[in-house]
Amino acid sequence: MALVGVITASGLSMVFGSTRALDALDVTVEPGVTGLVGANGAGKTTFMSIVLGLRTPTTGAASVLGLDPLRQGAELRSLVGYGPERNLFPEDMPASDFVKHLAEVRGMPRSEARQRASDALWLVGLGEERFRALGTMSTGQRQRVKLAQAIAADPRLVLLDEPTDGLDPVQRDEMLALIRQISDDYRIDVLLSSHLLEEVERICDHVVALDAGRLVA
Repeated sequence: MALVGVITASGLSMVFGSTRALDALDVTVEPGVTGLVGANGAGKTTFMSIVLGLRTPTTGAASVLGLDPLRQGAELRSLVGYGPERNLFPEDMPASDFVKHLAEVRGMPRSEARQRASDALWLVGLGEERFRALGTMSTGQRQRVKLAQAIAADPRLVLLDEPTDGLDPVQRDEMLALIRQISDDYRIDVLLSSHLLEEVERICDHVVALDAGRLVA
């Protein structure tokens, strides 16, 4: 199978001991907003880590934006924003400094990174809160900070792992609308991981459903 599309996997398997997290996965992610759905343990986070070049698959290959995540990982990660599921924040750091630092890590000059961090935090609704320490922020605000740092360096693709986790229904609706707006207004392709099909049906152009590491739809 030719590796084409925003993300393409061919025969992708990932084995941890006796656990097969991905099982000969063949899938192509098209441009737009794509929902990656499945129960916890379906292989969603493992797939994202391979796409980012952070894990080496047991078998198979992947292509992301035409690049090989293993051989061209640094170049790829400069083009991709990532919002992880876990909240691993430096508690005393202001949100603006956190977003600026990660933009610099992706290769953006310091002066530009500072302005982009401010712009991204305003965009996600945290402009007035941008100098607050991360440790003082609510779950909803932290999820918005993760989205801001994912888009601050002007990526071509954004991967979001359970971006509505811990949010109440109103916050969830706002987050989903914000993700859709960012994709539409800034022409950023998005891969959104969720265990809730109802979420992705509302805002996604495409859905990839996994079960026990296999493509089911």
